[in-house]
Amino acid sequence: MQKVLITGANGQLGRALQRQLKNKLYLVPCNSSELDITSFTVCRKVIMEHRPDVVINAAAYTNVERAEEEPDAAFAVNAIGAHNLALACRESDAKLVHISTDYVFDGSKNVPYGEYDVPNPLSVYGKSKLWGENLVREIGGRFFIVRTSWLYGDGKNFVRTMLRLAGERQEVAVVADQQGSPTYAGDLAAFLEQLMQTEYFGTYHATNAGSCTWYDFARQIFAYARKTTRVRPIKTEEYPVKAKRPRYSVLDNRILRLRGFAPLRSWQEALAEYIQNGLV
Repeated sequence: MQKVLITGANGQLGRALQRQLKNKLYLVPCNSSELDITSFTVCRKVIMEHRPDVVINAAAYTNVERAEEEPDAAFAVNAIGAHNLALACRESDAKLVHISTDYVFDGSKNVPYGEYDVPNPLSVYGKSKLWGENLVREIGGRFFIVRTSWLYGDGKNFVRTMLRLAGERQEVAVVADQQGSPTYAGDLAAFLEQLMQTEYFGTYHATNAGSCTWYDFARQIFAYARKTTRVRPIKTEEYPVKAKRPRYSVLDNRILRLRGFAPLRSWQEALAEYIQNGLV
């Protein structure tokens, strides 16, 4: 039975992966206290001890706002952590599945970004994730880099925030000029299970099909949850934040399609199931 080590096991994707792979593979779920990926010594020790066939790096510093104030902390996890795992995986000949983000792009395009469009991150978070990608590529070995976007699942996320606000307010203001693809962690985990079984190493985009603005997303959340809360569209400038976000970060899952993988279902279908099944 294949052995899979999952970093960031308590995160949204980490939990989805454990549900997806349970009873199919031998799992070694590791949270940050069990595997500090910022330490190469720890990474090497844990990977040499468990000898996994595959390491899925779902650990990340994801607080986009705080990263602007704590750049070293973000780079330690998102860049050096990825580097450490890549080094340890190459040494043990394990496959590495490294998760990245649409925020490596600046959003200046108005058509979906392909895997080999030139990145130009706007935020510390985006820059730290791009450094992580580049460091994994420099080490080489058997790796997959998978960029996704607007992830939600079992944990703190936009869907749960909107539903909480719906219970507190009659109206919420949501940015209507940033566009992306909401992606359900369960669907991403199912794709990763397929991908890691292959030798098709390289960079992939993997998101639920279709795209929307955060405003559209919020309206659909309330519609599926049968909430009457009004959604007021606002511009990015009206919502003060420290970190710049790409205005358009829709990803084209081209290599996924060309390699013969089934496209992920529409974001609307995934969201409906997420809400109807009480996963929020």
